[in-house]
Amino acid sequence: MTALFTHASNIYNLTNNPCKKVKKMGKSDADKMDFWTYEEYQQFINTIEVGSRYYVLFEILFWTGMRIGELLALFKSDVNFQENKISISKTYYRTEGKDVITTPKTEQSVRTIDIPEFLTQEIKEYCNKLYEFPNSERLFPIVGEAVQHKMVRHIQKAGVKKIRVHDLRHSAYAYLAHQGVAPMVIKERMGHKDIKITLNTYGHLYPNEQKKVADMLNRKRNEASSENAPAGNRDISGTD
Repeated sequence: MTALFTHASNIYNLTNNPCKKVKKMGKSDADKMDFWTYEEYQQFINTIEVGSRYYVLFEILFWTGMRIGELLALFKSDVNFQENKISISKTYYRTEGKDVITTPKTEQSVRTIDIPEFLTQEIKEYCNKLYEFPNSERLFPIVGEAVQHKMVRHIQKAGVKKIRVHDLRHSAYAYLAHQGVAPMVIKERMGHKDIKITLNTYGHLYPNEQKKVADMLNRKRNEASSENAPAGNRDISGTD
């Protein structure tokens, strides 16, 4: 739209270009993203009873980064306890007093993610407490608002900064980025449609990647120089 009006102004002497009055749309607000560090999350989760419904719920959110709707749509059958995997194929929301489970908004949102063994064990122990719990029932038969209210109360107890439930998704991938996980892996784990979404949203979480590349190239160059140096010029310090 801007290009069309600019063209009209330059070529056809359009006297008023309305697009000049409008700020750029779609600018990423990722640099203002709220998320917890691993330490902040631990401070928060330590205020919740181990093994309880909300303890397991928040553990899944942090360690998988799945959306709250995806988590609330999980059935017991979606968890592969033998292979440590969770299948995400639906999402949950509540409207007009009714629970609705439907397919995710994009094909990429349908995915299977690997989870750590400790999380598998936490989910298994939680399920074992639910007497004769059917595979076709939601693991967490609650609504999103209840999760947010619970989170607010325990944020106050923990004394950590206030974030939203959705920001646990950001926290999960901030942690992965800090651990050096490749953006493409994060993209697949998050269920993003395009790698551009991942990079635009989380690219600022990789501030030291360029420095890492430079350090790696410098290290490789020094190693190659040392290997190719004449025997008499090689560093033999530390040898007998």
